[in-house]
Amino acid sequence: MSEVEQRQALERRVISLEEKNGRLTSALTAARTELIRLQGELADVSRPPQTLATFVRAFPAARQIEVVSGGKRMRVAVAPKLDVTDLSYGQWVRLDDTMIAVAADDFARSGQVVSVLEMVGPDRVLVAAEGGAETLLELAGPLRHGNLRPGDSLVVDARSGIALERIVREDVEQLLTPEVPDVTYGDIGGLDAQIAQVRDSIEMPFNHPELYRQFGLRPPKGILLYGPPGSGKTLIAKAVANSLSRRGGASTFFLSIKGPELLNKFVGETERQIRAIFARARTLAAADTPVVIFFDEMEALFRTRGTGVSSDVETMIVPQLLAEMDGVESLDNVVIIGASNRADMIDPAVLRPGRLDVRIRVDRPDRAGALDIFSKYLTPRVPIHASEVARFGGLDEAVAGMIERAVDALYTRDETTALFLATLVSGEHKRIYLADLVSGALIAGIVERAKKYAIKDALSGEAAGLTMGHLLRGVHEEMNESLELAATSSPEDWARTSGLAPEIVSVKPIGVVK
Repeated sequence: MSEVEQRQALERRVISLEEKNGRLTSALTAARTELIRLQGELADVSRPPQTLATFVRAFPAARQIEVVSGGKRMRVAVAPKLDVTDLSYGQWVRLDDTMIAVAADDFARSGQVVSVLEMVGPDRVLVAAEGGAETLLELAGPLRHGNLRPGDSLVVDARSGIALERIVREDVEQLLTPEVPDVTYGDIGGLDAQIAQVRDSIEMPFNHPELYRQFGLRPPKGILLYGPPGSGKTLIAKAVANSLSRRGGASTFFLSIKGPELLNKFVGETERQIRAIFARARTLAAADTPVVIFFDEMEALFRTRGTGVSSDVETMIVPQLLAEMDGVESLDNVVIIGASNRADMIDPAVLRPGRLDVRIRVDRPDRAGALDIFSKYLTPRVPIHASEVARFGGLDEAVAGMIERAVDALYTRDETTALFLATLVSGEHKRIYLADLVSGALIAGIVERAKKYAIKDALSGEAAGLTMGHLLRGVHEEMNESLELAATSSPEDWARTSGLAPEIVSVKPIGVVK
């Protein structure tokens, strides 16, 4: 082999060795990397468990923080990599096995739910827990924005005494959503006397508080509107709120609460919602804004204690309402209006002077009242059939004449309007006519039915417009509904709810109107 060939073979060998060395170096580097990774995993697996503690306060100069862990407050050292200025009150921090804070974590997302009673400064809050117990808590950092209000629900860590999060509870929010009613006294027919009583009882103290103070009179806290269903109690309450809103140009808030909506099977929930309602009212009224709390169907919620299905519920609910009503005494802008079809079922303590001071019966309308109510729903703006306009000699005359005849149909007491034969406690029998069941809601239903019949006839190709026949058909339909309702109810309950004689023990339908 020549010298050149030897040199070339040697060079090839050197290159081969270099390649092998490179591959070996790469393998060693990969092995080292994998070893380091395995060592890291081993360290993670063998690392002692870390403790979650709630951050309370920082001491930057000392590189220490105050935390709550297991219900115990303590000061711990902080690892160099943890910036204490980024920590927020109530936030979790992780402590290693030597009790050194090494890292920040999230906020707790579970805990006891409480209801806000009032704010105590910018960073503390007074809350009501289960059973009504009051507790003073500190607010976590994200809650210190000033947007909390009485009645809000908070998630709290009871052991650390920190409120962590505000939650929205749909049941309460739905009840507490205030509205500004657009109903006026002019929209209510047949109740002039009752409206005058309401205005004297509520509006006069609101509009002339200085005169009340001069005479040493205290405005009533509330009124009770009672009477048969559909008589206009809710309309009066809304009209009161609307009328008060014109005082000084401020809007009036109207919190409408139906009794059954507050009932809750869970212990303490109904009382919590009552507290939330009054807390919201206090907040709204603090800005010199009139607030009307309207309790509809009060007998369903504030029944005489010991008479309901569950006396325990009533024993807790009624005192809660009484406590809140007594607490309204210092407020000048809150009025409570209750409505009930069965005032006899409401606990007497709710109705005593100093609470619902004024009681106004809203009865069924007489003939004049029915004419007035009809005129609110049937006006010249409603399309009237040309035949009716021609028959009465003008549009206004046609409307007035149709209303007159509809009222005649309602208040006629003969075989055509006899609905029931009632048996009294004495054994006597009494006929109940449609006139005995007339209400504002019934009249509104008659007009609404008549309008729908007119629309259906127009869609079928007939001449458009409301006729007397449509109105009479509406009257007959309402009569039939009254018969069906009585047939499916207890005679005594039906008679009491309808505002009829309480001595009725049985009711027998006379016949269905054809």
